Amino acid sequence: MRILLAEDDKILSDGLSRSLRQAGYAVDCIFDGASADAAVTAQTYDLLILDLGLPKMTGLEVLKRLRARNARLPVLILTAADNVEQKVKGLDLGADDYMAKPFDLSELEARVRALTRRGVGGGSTQWKHGPLTFDQVGRTAFINEEMVELSAREVGLLEVLMQRVGRLVSKEQLMDHLCEWGEEVSNNAIEVYIHRLRKKIEVGGVRIATVRGLGYSLEKFAEPKEQANP
Repeated sequence: MRILLAEDDKILSDGLSRSLRQAGYAVDCIFDGASADAAVTAQTYDLLILDLGLPKMTGLEVLKRLRARNARLPVLILTAADNVEQKVKGLDLGADDYMAKPFDLSELEARVRALTRRGVGGGSTQWKHGPLTFDQVGRTAFINEEMVELSAREVGLLEVLMQRVGRLVSKEQLMDHLCEWGEEVSNNAIEVYIHRLRKKIEVGGVRIATVRGLGYSLEKFAEPKEQANP
């Protein structure tokens, strides 16, 4: 999951980004509204965390322009605790949730999880695919209820593939969702991560198909047919 954090308080931005990265998210940080508007126009994100008091362009204007483009990107707005009018305006313009400063990091992370789940059309914290279960809260995977040891990068890959079961995901799309600005990840590296992930989950019959030159797909799971009684 890739998040854009638009917050002009650099101390708060640093604390939030470190906390989210420790939770397994890729985070790009922006410090003014004009840059936030440009970023959500040019890049693919799973969530925008948007401070309303941004310089150069207000958070409300960023949100207004985003929704005018019919973008469905989930938005969590950050506001001053006493600014009820801005909260109302933000929600009316299409924000999905808000938090008043100061806030607890654990609550913010819970709201982030809820919004990213909503963004892929589901409310459950666990995604199931045949014998494979992915727990979004713990960011852990299980095959037949036995935990699968995955690296942070493998967790990210599995999360993206499980959101798009049966659909082709290109290497470029994987990198867009997994990598922050300035992070160098080659096509060969993606192939290595996919190879490692495939070895760990195919023991349960869950298969990642490779479409050479195009990308990867988590195949739809077919339950084994029961043997007919003789």
